[in-house]
This record gives sequence, C-alpha cells and structure tokens, in this order.
Amino acid sequence: MSSPQTAFMQISGLRKRFGTLEILKGIDLELEQGGFLVLVGPSGCGKSTLLNTIAGLEPISDGTISVEGREINDLHPSKRDIAMVFQSYALYPNMTVAGNIAFGMEMRGVPKPERDKAIESVAKTLQISHLLDRKPSQLSGGQRQRVAMGRALVRDPKLFLFDEPLSNLDAKLRVDMRIEIKRLHATTGKTIIYVTHDQIEAMTLATKIAVLKDGELQQVGTPAEIYNRPANIFVADFMGSPSMNLLAGKVATTADGFVLDMALKDGSVRLKLPSSIASSALAAGQDVILGIRPEAITDRDGADRNSKSVETVHGRVELVEPAGSDTFVITHLAGKEVTARMRADAVVKPGETVPFAFNLEKAVLFDPASQKRL
Repeated sequence: MSSPQTAFMQISGLRKRFGTLEILKGIDLELEQGGFLVLVGPSGCGKSTLLNTIAGLEPISDGTISVEGREINDLHPSKRDIAMVFQSYALYPNMTVAGNIAFGMEMRGVPKPERDKAIESVAKTLQISHLLDRKPSQLSGGQRQRVAMGRALVRDPKLFLFDEPLSNLDAKLRVDMRIEIKRLHATTGKTIIYVTHDQIEAMTLATKIAVLKDGELQQVGTPAEIYNRPANIFVADFMGSPSMNLLAGKVATTADGFVLDMALKDGSVRLKLPSSIASSALAAGQDVILGIRPEAITDRDGADRNSKSVETVHGRVELVEPAGSDTFVITHLAGKEVTARMRADAVVKPGETVPFAFNLEKAVLFDPASQKRL
C-alpha cells in the first residue's frame, strides 16, 4: 500500500453515526492519484454514505478525509474541488445539453469563449457533439448520463465521485457505458471513486476495490486479489458471478501431505491439497471450507494443462445452463449446490454422472468459525 506521503486521497478512522446508529465503523482507505476505486457491497452497507462524506454532503462523526495531504473534513462541498455524478441525472429540463454542461461555469463567471471551448472539448470526449442543441427530454438514458458526466468533467475537478451512475440503464446500455467510463478514465487520467452493488462493474472498472458490509471494510485490493484471494467467506460469495463454490470438508494427513475429505450423497471424496493452500496452519481433523470458482471446476478436456493439482470428482449433473461462450453445469457435493463452468461444446446431460476436474491450485481455504481465509 502507498505511504501517506504518496496517497492522493486518504481516509483514516472514519465513522458516521445517525443518533446512536453507527453506519460507518472506522474506515481506513487510501487511493493513489489517477486511481479508480470502486466501493462495492450489498444495499445498506454504507457505500453511498461514505461517498457522501467525501463529497461533503454528509458530516462525519469521527476521523479524517484528506486530499493531496490537506484535510477537507470541514470544507464546504463547493470548496472541495470534487465533482459528483448521481444515479438520477439531475439535468435542467428547460436547458439544452450545452446549457446544462455550461451552467456551473456560468455560475462561476467563466467567460463565454472559454465556456464554449470547454463544452466542445467535453462533448467530443463523450461523443455527444451532435446532441448539444437538444433538451434532456429528447435524449435516451445513456445520452443523459453522458451529459451528467460532461457537466462534471467540464469543471476539471481533482476527484470524480460516481454514485451508481448506471443502475437506471438496461443491460446492454450498462455494458456500453461501462466501456465509456473506462475509456474516460484512461484518456483523462482522473482520480475516480465509484459506488456500485454490481460486482461485474466493480471488477471491470476498478484499479482498486473496497468491499463493504454493515459499515465495515471487508477487503481492499486489486480486482485480481479480491477475486482470487478473498479475505473471507463474505467477499468470496459476494464477488464473482456465479459466486465462488464453498464446500465443507475435514483435513486429514497422509504420507504425501494434507488431504481434504468431503462428504458426497453416497460416500465421500478425498482431494489432495496442493502446497499453495496447504499451509502449516492446518491440522488433522480440522474443519475447513474449500472455496473454488466455477471456472476451476470443468470437464477433463477443459482442465488447465499447466496445473499440477487437478483432482477428479464424479458428480451427478442436475442442471445444464448454456451461456454462449460457456456451459454452466450444476451438481451437488458436500451437501451444497456446486456450479462448474465447462466449455460451450462440453457434452453433458442432466441425470448423467460425469467426472468434474477440480483445479485445486485455484482454490482457497476458509475457517468456518472466523469465516476468514486460512
């Protein structure tokens, strides 16, 4: 993690209370300049409240928020040099697109030639030059969101805050706008903090993800860290679609090292644990939860040829879900529904018992009591 000297934005010990109810419970976060931080978590976890405290729309109860080494806790929102894009576009219906984008500059007394130049530049970046004379009622949802982004961009702020900006859009438009926002970040190099409950959005946009639950940070890391090395069962289950398979088992020892015994409907299965997850912290007889992503459970031919730890488990196919580029196959192991991700042309039918190839190099172990990764 970057040191306090190099962090562009730093949040330390931030708490937010409404009366006796504590919404944010001691948040510590850093973001480097030009970073894209996504705050993700279920509804009511405090992510929008955290964003509002950064913007200055909510006062904080404890802690500090600093940008470029300067504490901004007590600064009025207008003095923070932060622009916010909301879920509702909040456009003025009686103004044109150009008028909406220029409004803030006009209020600040920016001369007209300068305003026009800024509008032209931002409209070109967001590909809305042809819409400048239209009113918001004549625009699609995606176009309105672009205008709202243009209004924020034109201010050239230090920090951009996005509060679930795509949740009002349909699925295809969301994907298109996600690409636009990613492109915007790449071309402008701006520092962005973005709130969403959509973990696919988080994975595709972020340079850093912060996962929140009940007002507490569960894990902060790169998308790859969050996905491959979840800190606890909540993060493992929340991030990824379909989510990580979580299977109960008991550790045993053999002459070759640690193994994991898992119960099946009829009998049990024993998996040899690779050294990558079998740490010295394990002990014979210990109950653990094996976490393994659907793509690490596949048909034999689809298994990773480079992995030194592929174990085969036979399971009865309960459901087959073709998904275009992949086929998701549902089976039952260790008393839980398990999702495997097979190749599109994998031939599997409900009712058949087939071999599932488990790539255990991609697995993680959790402690059932603490819920933390071992």
